[in-house]
Amino acid sequence: MFEFLENLGKTTRSSFAKLGRSTFFLGHTLMGIGDVLPRPSLLTKQLYSVGVLSFLIITISGLFVGMVLGLQGFYTLSDFGAEESLGVMVAASLVRELGPVVSALLFAGRAGSALTAEIGLMKATEQLSGMEMMAVDPIKRIITPRFLAGFISTPLLATLFSAIGVVGGHMVGVGLLGVDDGAFWAQMQSSIDFQEDIINGVIKSIVFGFVVSWIALFEGYDTIPTAEGVSRATTRTVVNSAFSVLGLDFILTALMFGDI
Repeated sequence: MFEFLENLGKTTRSSFAKLGRSTFFLGHTLMGIGDVLPRPSLLTKQLYSVGVLSFLIITISGLFVGMVLGLQGFYTLSDFGAEESLGVMVAASLVRELGPVVSALLFAGRAGSALTAEIGLMKATEQLSGMEMMAVDPIKRIITPRFLAGFISTPLLATLFSAIGVVGGHMVGVGLLGVDDGAFWAQMQSSIDFQEDIINGVIKSIVFGFVVSWIALFEGYDTIPTAEGVSRATTRTVVNSAFSVLGLDFILTALMFGDI
């Protein structure tokens, strides 16, 4: 019993200590934004690395998610004679939930894990320590550009995911199952509200991009500088990002669309 309580206390203390380190890390990272903006080449390189190179997995996943939504939605709506509302169902599902959430999870798995591994290897090979010896702040030079790139890329990728998903739903619903093309687009345009649906979905993706980028970079920076430590940090990035995205999605959905 005493051993269990001792382990519980150690775990709790280490968790709060890590939360404190991550908070100071985030503050230091945000303070470096002013030094990065005058040097756009640092940012554009990272935008290509974490954003453009994630384009393929986002577009393919969005297309197939939209196609599955179109297929499943058609058979569900046909039971009620409401096949013409397929466009509304596909667009609302993607813009409100699936676009921001799935794209953030894909971003964490593809770009987030890569950022953690990259920073972790820099720490393991003492590149970050070498920069400090040369009076170069590694957070402002290395971390902040990657954080900004992730923060900017995630909402753009989520928007692309939703748009491609709607196209996939149209391909299946209209092209394969025979839903009226005019009704598909007209009901979608009349039912999807810019403020309630699109803007709220963008806000979600911005929050997810902020949190996923923060987790990925902190795990890499805080890792034990060994091969095993880097591998564990990469795993923690994906797991913690998934939990954070899903938990924040519930909170944001309750605030935006509920009565809380």
